[in-house]
Amino acid sequence: MELDSLKIARRAVELAADKQAEDVVLLDTRQAASYTDYIVICSAESDRQLDAIQREILDMLKKESAIPYKSEGSSDSGWMLLDYPGVVVHIFSQELRNYYNLESIYEKATRLLTIQ
Repeated sequence: MELDSLKIARRAVELAADKQAEDVVLLDTRQAASYTDYIVICSAESDRQLDAIQREILDMLKKESAIPYKSEGSSDSGWMLLDYPGVVVHIFSQELRNYYNLESIYEKATRLLTIQ
């Protein structure tokens, strides 16, 4: 069963939350960005948690037939990115999330969900 982009995004949010990600946000960027439909942003408290969140999303979505175009970054860089069809998932350290402040870059996007 192929997942559409909204289902991939919602599933990524659930999986990140399951791994205790902080401040998980789902943005509908269809009116704000030409390269993706949805963006998921979350934070981790440690390198180990960054890895765990990324691995959980990759492994579980693969089991559900959603394969990313690419996976970039490493836990020691503080930023990991998963690029799925229609969805980009950003997993940040809190420091880099504050620095890049993607929520302000996509301020015209519709916030569909926030999990504190």
